[in-house]
Amino acid sequence: MTKADIIESVYERVGFSKKESAEIVEYVFDLLKDALERGEKVKISGFGNFQVRYKKSRIGRNPQTGDALEIASRHRLTFRLSQVLKAELNAKSAAEVPAGGAFLA
Repeated sequence: MTKADIIESVYERVGFSKKESAEIVEYVFDLLKDALERGEKVKISGFGNFQVRYKKSRIGRNPQTGDALEIASRHRLTFRLSQVLKAELNAKSAAEVPAGGAFLA
């Protein structure tokens, strides 16, 4: 699903114009980005949590040469889905997988 798909869904379900739908979706994404940039945890009930975590620099190895190199410190975004969404996804996937656990082609 792309941002354009989300805008289209808002347009169809809510009844705003496409321009208004696009502005609303952009505004929501801007709010999320701003909160994450400030280091806040973003919790969306029934969906999950977004959080920016800091990773310290560390020594890694080049897999081809085996040479040691420093991996720079960085921030990374993590997402943990809510128990509600996890239960829904697991219920749907369990219904789709035939007995024996393999999909038939």
